[in-house]
Amino acid sequence: MQKKILTLAIGTALALAASGAYADNGNPNDIRIGAYFVHYDSTATDISGPYTVPGLNTTIESVTTLYLAYVRTLSSHFQVEIALGYPPVTYAKAKGPATVGSVPYNGKEIASIRWVSPTVLFEYNFLSPRSRWRPFVGVGVNYTRFVDRQITAAGAAVSGGPTSISLPASVGPAVTAGVTYHLTDRWHFTASYSVAQVNSKLTTDTAGILRSNEVHFWPNAVVASVGYSF
Repeated sequence: MQKKILTLAIGTALALAASGAYADNGNPNDIRIGAYFVHYDSTATDISGPYTVPGLNTTIESVTTLYLAYVRTLSSHFQVEIALGYPPVTYAKAKGPATVGSVPYNGKEIASIRWVSPTVLFEYNFLSPRSRWRPFVGVGVNYTRFVDRQITAAGAAVSGGPTSISLPASVGPAVTAGVTYHLTDRWHFTASYSVAQVNSKLTTDTAGILRSNEVHFWPNAVVASVGYSF
């Protein structure tokens, strides 16, 4: 179901992009490259399962990665953006008691997770297409897939041995606001702030012992990029 929603969103975006888009300067296509600065405003339920002490929780560390995007102008004020960052490694940090038995817990990096998170955004640009500064706002859909999930040595020690991690993909809403500064008809700088909703259930398997918690990420992404229109 999640993949169908993402496929529909991307398909709609590409269909709009191919439907005779308007561009005042004759350059309706836009490629952008820059930096994603991602902070996770995350919450999670306590970890539950056999042989689990109360109060074990996790937080997600911030990350910076490469930002890539394709933007298609649809009219003098509307555009569609397909954004994708280079899949970064994010670390889950333990939150709770100082130790679990004799094993250090609080503040330890217990897992590493690499994720792919394409986002489709429909955006409205303010002011005239001829304006050098153009603020914009947008809404869309985000798809996040966790492609590489590894337990750390500290996480394995807390879990009681080698452990595998399951973390299903998520589809959720996304919003953005930003401004573009046009240097020329083709070159420009863009800065934006975006928030997406990402929900999943983390499950660990240690020799058949399953433990889990519900995780709710709110990735807050600041983007700074340079773009070229053609």
